[in-house]
Amino acid sequence: MAIRHSDFQRIRSVVAAADVDEPLTAREILSVLEAHGEEFESAHEVATVLGRRADRGDVEIIRDRPYRYQFTTPPN
Repeated sequence: MAIRHSDFQRIRSVVAAADVDEPLTAREILSVLEAHGEEFESAHEVATVLGRRADRGDVEIIRDRPYRYQFTTPPN
């Protein structure tokens, strides 16, 4: 699974356009993406993209069960 910079931007933009501001699970984010016509293979792929961007400070991971993700940077 090759992860591109644009994958994060697609996720971030769709979630922002959906006006979702609370932390979401990867599965919830995948549902939002699918409702807006974006295709990702799985919630695992979404979690991987967001986990890598958390290292840069763009996403906060709330380490609960299940993990939830909160965007810390505004969409472009």
